[in-house]
Amino acid sequence: MARPEPDAEGDAAGAASRVEVGTGAAIGLTGLVGAVVFSLLMIASASVYEAVAEDDGVAGLDRPVLDAMIRLRTPLSETVATAFTELGTTVPMVVIGIFLISALYLTHRRRTIIVLMVVAAAGSITFTIVGKALVGRSRPPLVDAVPPYEASFSFPSGHTLNSTVVAGMLAYLVVWLAARVWQRACAVVGAALWALAMGLSRVFLGHHWLTDVVFAWLFGLAWLALLITVHQLLLRRQARRPAA
Repeated sequence: MARPEPDAEGDAAGAASRVEVGTGAAIGLTGLVGAVVFSLLMIASASVYEAVAEDDGVAGLDRPVLDAMIRLRTPLSETVATAFTELGTTVPMVVIGIFLISALYLTHRRRTIIVLMVVAAAGSITFTIVGKALVGRSRPPLVDAVPPYEASFSFPSGHTLNSTVVAGMLAYLVVWLAARVWQRACAVVGAALWALAMGLSRVFLGHHWLTDVVFAWLFGLAWLALLITVHQLLLRRQARRPAA
């Protein structure tokens, strides 16, 4: 009795179907994980905002933490912290950002690099401006701050929010594009240390309350989680499209 000929077309269709199902599952899982992370970060940032608005909860740590920072100050540490925190102002951040993004673009030649960074930074700046205007919180007293003094509203910390978003997006782009594990690890650790140090410097110098900084960290990470999730979903959707 002759054996039936293998159905090459059927096998190919089955393989394509399995790939389709696997890709669909990956898209669903990516969306779910991204939504959960984004939601948790937004809930956490909202709780910090509520504590500030009602002057209770974690906001009760603002004064004690600032007092502790004041006790740690020395002339040298004030000079170093002031020089570092100046890197978080608009002009240095733009220069640093353009330099690093240009290096990434010239290496990988993907327009998405520029698009993601522009959207991330634009959102961060917008959130900072709107947040300060809506909350209208006063900064710590000038007697507790290290010059040069700042006059804008305190909540949220723009230095911290923008540093978190820009450094975080740069780290994500490296993780996405870099071939070597050590490059990815250095990008993530470097971004985390930059955002952490920038936020702490703002409290150390008396330019912000602790909750201004904590909110900026959480909200900045939430914004990053949203952008990264959307980008990953688009990548998986493109991978799902059949070749022409």
